[in-house]
Amino acid sequence: MLRIVEGTSVDGPGLRTSVYLAGCSHHCPGCHNPQSWDPLGGTEMAVDEVMRVIDDNEAPVTLSGGDPLQHPGVLELVRRIRQGGYNLWCYTGYSWEEITTSPTLLEVARLCDVVVEGRFVVAERDTTLRFRGSRNQRIIDVARSLATGRATLFLA
Repeated sequence: MLRIVEGTSVDGPGLRTSVYLAGCSHHCPGCHNPQSWDPLGGTEMAVDEVMRVIDDNEAPVTLSGGDPLQHPGVLELVRRIRQGGYNLWCYTGYSWEEITTSPTLLEVARLCDVVVEGRFVVAERDTTLRFRGSRNQRIIDVARSLATGRATLFLA
């Protein structure tokens, strides 16, 4: 765990609890959080500890990093977040197409409400975008995408 940011409004709509996980092999040039690449970075926290912070805030949750889909304990955390009834967003460098062709990635993603997907691309950087850093990245409505069989954008 790199850190938990309580009451943030930059990682999804409304005030949220953002959980930043360590480890990312994408190594996107221009990444705003390269310190998150090291999977051994941060402090180890049990799922119960993370859930105590989430429950104390009673707010929607965003997983970021690093890449949460590369974190070994993320499935258990996502299941607990869903059991708590929280809205859940997840940022990942994987594309929706990569996620849906990988049973391991899809197992986590299907438990999320929204996946903000795609690697950060410096040439596509756009500071006017909400909740993403480059134009190639998409904000995916998971339930609608799974129901239709194609990537469906989240409309805020």
